[in-house]
Amino acid sequence: MQYRTLGNTGCEISALGFGTMRLPTTDHTPGSPQIDQEETTRLIRYAIDHGVNYIDTAYNYHGGQSEVSVGKALMDGYREKTYLATKSPVWRFEKPEDFDEHLQEQLTKLQTDHVDFYLLHALNRETWENKVKKLDLISRMKNAKEAGKIRFMGFSFHDEVSLFKEIVDAAEWDFCQIQYNYINVDYQAGDEGLLYAAEKGLGVIIMEPLLGGRLAVAPKQVAKILPAGRSAVEWALDYLWDKPQVGLLLSGMGTMEMVRQNIAFAEKSHTGMVPAEEKPLYAQAKQVFDTMAIVPCTQCGYCMPCPFGVDIPHVYDAYNKTASLGMKKARPIYEALAGKADLCKACGRCEEHCPQHIRSTERMPEIAKVFAPKE
Repeated sequence: MQYRTLGNTGCEISALGFGTMRLPTTDHTPGSPQIDQEETTRLIRYAIDHGVNYIDTAYNYHGGQSEVSVGKALMDGYREKTYLATKSPVWRFEKPEDFDEHLQEQLTKLQTDHVDFYLLHALNRETWENKVKKLDLISRMKNAKEAGKIRFMGFSFHDEVSLFKEIVDAAEWDFCQIQYNYINVDYQAGDEGLLYAAEKGLGVIIMEPLLGGRLAVAPKQVAKILPAGRSAVEWALDYLWDKPQVGLLLSGMGTMEMVRQNIAFAEKSHTGMVPAEEKPLYAQAKQVFDTMAIVPCTQCGYCMPCPFGVDIPHVYDAYNKTASLGMKKARPIYEALAGKADLCKACGRCEEHCPQHIRSTERMPEIAKVFAPKE
């Protein structure tokens, strides 16, 4: 495994981190999957045994069960081998004390007395103004740090780069986490935010390196651009590891094949690894991809469960495939879904939780029309 010093923390972190938002499940019910604990433990421990030392979870992942599952996987001495990260669900807070109560709950779930890297989760303008600032959550984080319950303060982010810079400058953060890949260079924090945070000494952690899996299997139009001898996954990850500002990247790994593959890629990683002649290819691939990506859904599942039964992430996946695969191949994928777009009642609940700010109340009627049976 290759390691990098994460910003000014002094911590030597593996180039690959294990994200636990997409753990293996035994029940595939949309919005309420049951974690396969035996397989999850096997995957996480295999990764740690092969050098991965950063495990990332959050309060809300897998319906609130991810932290419990991670806590079990890190028993038998594995907690001591890792840097453990989790996130504070700021959108739930109504009073300052909620921060402390949730942190204590998380420590109990994780079966630990401290979290190494603790983040205010998915900050945007609304949560920054109405939760973090109004409830003075940064002071709460500082107090938790002084008490030894957390080691490093950070935040994850989903909004415009101007707000990102404002947040970076508002506190003595140790690190941040941004959505970034060769498609999102000008989206949310993007290139500008990556450089800004790194220049301030923050460790920068990358989420969505494969854009929710959409970069893992390149559409044929993009595949034509890829250099020979490397998969779409490896090519996308190399783009990130090439950059000295990137501390580590997180991958939500749900199968042993994914774990082994990503570890193999990480073992070859280093800054400056992309040849100069290949760098323009990423911009070309982005240009092609941007013309095909109809809805910027990353399959994170924050929108689920839908109260009316819409399988929102998979509806968007099928819809996006009309561009990448064509309607003939996308239609069977859509028709196999139990929760189709026409179940949407435009309640707006999903929009309140979507990190990509997708207007599902507008999109779902459009998608229902696209897939409506032909007379």
